Amino acid sequence: MLYARYLRRVLGFVDKRLSNRADVEETTQEVFINVFSSLGSFRREAPFAAWVLGIARRTVASRFKKRRHPTVPLETDAHGELDAPGASTTAPIETSPEAQYELHERVRELEDLALRKLSAAQRETFSMHHLEHRTIAEIARDQGKSADAVKSNLYRARKLLFG
Repeated sequence: MLYARYLRRVLGFVDKRLSNRADVEETTQEVFINVFSSLGSFRREAPFAAWVLGIARRTVASRFKKRRHPTVPLETDAHGELDAPGASTTAPIETSPEAQYELHERVRELEDLALRKLSAAQRETFSMHHLEHRTIAEIARDQGKSADAVKSNLYRARKLLFG
């Protein structure tokens, strides 16, 4: 009965995160195995559907945790801007579906966190600097603020987002 009731929701959830139909079906089955084996741990603190989808999210994520991808340390340039070493001379890196999924999940979590914790001004400054790759000087000019004020706003935004 649980399988019939939640199959479409779990299948849709998993399908949005995986590109291969066989992986979607296999992962969906794995989700239900995890649901059935964890029924005793359901504490009724949240709706049952949310609990099932939480298991689905962790099951999908666990498929990718086994494969760790190398990271590139970030360095700052002479102006204090974050930059990957050799970014201008490096060829684009091909990403796997797993890496794309992890990236999309991190972006989604960061967007939700930004909406909850940052003011509109902090979101704008953070977006201009980290998403549009604009310099502190450009942001200060466009916002009519000093470079120190922009840096302070960015510092506060990072502190709220990343602790």
